[in-house]
Amino acid sequence: MPEGKPPIIIEPRQGTANASVIWLHGLGADGHDFEGLLPHLGLPEDHGIRFVFPNAPVQPVTVNLGEPMTAWYDIKTIHLTEQVDWPGIEQSLAQVHGWIRAEQTKGIPSERILLAGFSQGGVIVLQAGLRYEAPLAGIMGLSTYFPHQDALADAYVQPDACPIFLGHGTADPICPFTVAESSRDALQTLGRAVEWHVYPGMPHQVCAEEVRDIAHFIQRHLLI
Repeated sequence: MPEGKPPIIIEPRQGTANASVIWLHGLGADGHDFEGLLPHLGLPEDHGIRFVFPNAPVQPVTVNLGEPMTAWYDIKTIHLTEQVDWPGIEQSLAQVHGWIRAEQTKGIPSERILLAGFSQGGVIVLQAGLRYEAPLAGIMGLSTYFPHQDALADAYVQPDACPIFLGHGTADPICPFTVAESSRDALQTLGRAVEWHVYPGMPHQVCAEEVRDIAHFIQRHLLI
């Protein structure tokens, strides 16, 4: 897999960072995609959170007729949980583990690092977070899904106490709501406590109500 552009890093305005959010964009977007959301999170001026917005590499995407675009892995069919590109997912989750370790090297404890991802990015942070041994502050999956293989069950070494936020719109045409429900059920079957948020009528995007829920999740788990 080719390398993406370096992550966009937003440092806290005051003081030094004492926590980090690593936030992955969706298919065809880039690291700027959620940067504009930060002023709407209601964080205090001295929040101390570093935001890291990685950029996916450009690669051919099968459902896009093989045209290249930013992608964390290939999508081979519109039926998202079929013909899953596990090799591509594995490469991207290894990158996420690298970004987590980079934050730890900068002095941020793992339990002060929160992962977030939209759509494709959500797939990656769920896999990367659950497969990271050191405890994390939380994982947010937005308009996403959770492909699972029984052989991976032993690889999900993240402590069970790690909070998982899943938010999904009932009118999502890209990642159907039924797929999200099945993903929630799969995570719960694995013994994970899922904070489940449903947004009636929301398509494949983030709405104002979800932004408020995202803000509350970050505030609860990262603000000292």
